[in-house]
Amino acid sequence: MTEAPDAVLLRDPLHQVSPRAVTYWRVNALIGAVVEWAIAIAFYVFALPAIFDGERPWWALPVLVVLLVAPLAHVMFMPQLRFRIHRWEVTPTAIHTRAGWLSIDSRVAPLSRVQTVDSTQGALMRLFRLSSLTVTTASAAGPITIACLDRDDARRLVAELTEITSASEGDAT
Repeated sequence: MTEAPDAVLLRDPLHQVSPRAVTYWRVNALIGAVVEWAIAIAFYVFALPAIFDGERPWWALPVLVVLLVAPLAHVMFMPQLRFRIHRWEVTPTAIHTRAGWLSIDSRVAPLSRVQTVDSTQGALMRLFRLSSLTVTTASAAGPITIACLDRDDARRLVAELTEITSASEGDAT
């Protein structure tokens, strides 16, 4: 199959998120893993003997090992992979993002369709001086999110997007 001569090839967005995002994602995943480990171990130690009359079935230990190792693999590999994939760019006409790690989501929205620009920063993000931006557009696909920007970059981007979108006429619908 050949491409039409006037076809536009979409390149990857230029900017990566903050390098501190790797540590943030790792700590966030580790917190989740600790909760999963506590539940799995408590179930293995207390619930299984109660369910199976004081005995644990033969399959309980292999299942426990999988439940303990899988979150560890997630903590080890997901943050770096996610960092390589997450990218963003704002041009004079559009905002373009790419995010994910198992499945990759690429979004492009014309700035003329932007309705709101929101910045969020949870407690853990504040420790790492990170912010996430959510750009709500007049799109059925929902808002565009740029996760884990450097806090100062996020503030500049909010100001830039607000300035660009306020200059356009209409109601972004």
